[in-house]
Amino acid sequence: MKLKKIALATILGAGTLMSASYAQTEIQWWHSMNGALNDWVNDLAKEFNESQTDYKVVPVFKGDYEQSMTAGIAAIRSGNAPDILQVFEVGTASMIYSKGVTKSVSEIMKANNIPFDINAYIPAVAGYYASPNGDLLSLPFNSSTTVMYYNKDEFKKAGLDPDKAPKTWKEVRAATEALKASGSKCPMTISWMGWTQLESFSAWHNVPYATKNNGFGGMDAELKFNSPLHVKHFENLSDMAKNGLFVYKGRSVASQPAFLSGECAIFMGSSGFYSGLKRDAKFDFAETTLPYYDDVEGAPQNTVIGGASLWVLNGKPAENYKGVAKFFEFISQPERAAQSHMRTGYLPITKEAFEITEKAGFYTENPGADVPVQQMIRDTNDNTRGLRLGNMLQIRTIVDEETEQVWTGKKSPKDALDSAVERGNALLKRFERVNK
Repeated sequence: MKLKKIALATILGAGTLMSASYAQTEIQWWHSMNGALNDWVNDLAKEFNESQTDYKVVPVFKGDYEQSMTAGIAAIRSGNAPDILQVFEVGTASMIYSKGVTKSVSEIMKANNIPFDINAYIPAVAGYYASPNGDLLSLPFNSSTTVMYYNKDEFKKAGLDPDKAPKTWKEVRAATEALKASGSKCPMTISWMGWTQLESFSAWHNVPYATKNNGFGGMDAELKFNSPLHVKHFENLSDMAKNGLFVYKGRSVASQPAFLSGECAIFMGSSGFYSGLKRDAKFDFAETTLPYYDDVEGAPQNTVIGGASLWVLNGKPAENYKGVAKFFEFISQPERAAQSHMRTGYLPITKEAFEITEKAGFYTENPGADVPVQQMIRDTNDNTRGLRLGNMLQIRTIVDEETEQVWTGKKSPKDALDSAVERGNALLKRFERVNK
């Protein structure tokens, strides 16, 4: 009996050792993708997990971008951070200047002997997340840009050509007037006010959002989005709001459901909204470029990057970093990146992925789907490369607070933008003091 017990213990022990030797290294990935995009993230992890046996990527939804970044910061401070944290583009400066918190993508790829070429990426995308010495600090993942969508059925109803998108703000004004006359209660709505109507608006019109090359030239930048052009634009929006042509539906993506339901006929927001529209819209829609003022020299130029990137956090075992590097290699493969682009509406990230998509006939079959790419592959300059400013999350909140005073008639556009710049500059100075 004793011998049997010993034999059984030996077998069980051997089984435990075998199990341990084949244990997968778990990679925690915190993200902010919901709805159709959550399905995409889960599918990417599932495909990677099924492609090998050494690592298991576990995606964890942590709320919207603001919530996930807050959760990530709290986890970093408590020593319980994930391996990968998805951070939206305006959090880039905060991540860069947080010393010792992250490892660069270039570093972990090199350490694990995985071929990696930053030049394979679309320059406007890679440049946003690159260091001055050319290292890629975080992996571009769901990079988006600002676009305009419109309901083609509502355009037909209003007597507008559904295949001719408004290109200028004058044309947008005329379209919204026709839509209102045809019975629309919400001719136009806008999401992410600061991103679409100030950050991208500035780049699209080739004017600075801030000094110091929009922050790329140093932390001592100052906001400049209260220029005569910016004020003119918000006076235009204010007048449209008073006349029922533009309806403010709230901050962030609060206005998306109003377009998706068919309530609003024109919508300005993220190219990443494409996947949800393609899946759920009950009407024919089109995607086109942001409108511009045709009397502004140099417009249109290019829009700025949005969406988010994947940051690798410090303090993990070497085996975890090897798993992260292999996962990044997996999702960056041109064919897979092209599939992600076609599925979501986010940018294809690499030049080869764009070429694969184009050769597959996707843009011919889905007119307008190439708009985000065409807006981003143009030559950039100091006004249009993007933003690298601290406390951008709080600055966007200030913009929302101040511009909401315009829609309610409590402040003039000039007073609101002047106040937003003054309050925002105070935050930039505070960021500079803390991170010097």
